[in-house]
Amino acid sequence: MTSQLQTKKLALTSSNYHSKEANKEYMSVSQFKGFIECEAKEMAKLTGAYIEPQSNAMLVGSYLHAAFESDDVFRTFEEENNKAIYKSRGGKYSDFEMADSMIETLKSDPFAMFAIEGEKEQIYTADLFGATWKIKVDSIHHGRLSFSDLKTTQDLHKRYWSDKYIGWVSFIEAWDYVLQMAVYRRVLQENLGQTYTPYIVAVTKENPPNKAVVHFDESRFEFEYEYLDMKMERINEVKQGIKEPIRCEKCRYCRGSRKIIDTIEVGALIHE
Repeated sequence: MTSQLQTKKLALTSSNYHSKEANKEYMSVSQFKGFIECEAKEMAKLTGAYIEPQSNAMLVGSYLHAAFESDDVFRTFEEENNKAIYKSRGGKYSDFEMADSMIETLKSDPFAMFAIEGEKEQIYTADLFGATWKIKVDSIHHGRLSFSDLKTTQDLHKRYWSDKYIGWVSFIEAWDYVLQMAVYRRVLQENLGQTYTPYIVAVTKENPPNKAVVHFDESRFEFEYEYLDMKMERINEVKQGIKEPIRCEKCRYCRGSRKIIDTIEVGALIHE
């Protein structure tokens, strides 16, 4: 494994960070989550056999992040995605009008803006759990030894059932944002030699939007590191081609590529 990690040479930039080449060489939180959800789909994405369609929600999320990166970045994003944002007869589509409301909600809150102060979209890499990871930090403040990530959600207090945690959890645990902050924290420790404190700045898609700045109890990270340690051995083996990826048979990729090879009994329809 050591020799494999040492061969990684691709220097990451904003332009190639999400490229197929970068994803092949580096592990990321989104890639890890992809492997947990469906190994077959994630491998198909890495080989280029499957291109996941961009959802409108992803575009709105990028729009929101661009608004807090810089005026120039936001202006460029609007120009490049003009047809997706603006109606032909004028005005923005409702999702982007809502995003503007969310942006204004955060910009008008001094504490929220304090929490997202710092250098934007900084890239770091580090060797962890048998792989070389890449992260891009929304905002990092070296003076306060803190970093923050901007997240959107339907409702701050909505509950979700989690098989991972075996219980009801918040949106932050449901979408593995605790795991994301744990990885970012470790990667920053490897690079900067100090422990940075993570925060999530959350804003909702309600009218009017709700918002919160969320911190984490230290004990939450140890669970995530144990979880990563438990899962990464197989993920590394699948990614390297040592083991065959398992299909989930439920995701968009599996539904589209599935071949029927036998019949199933009625009861299996609700127990798979």
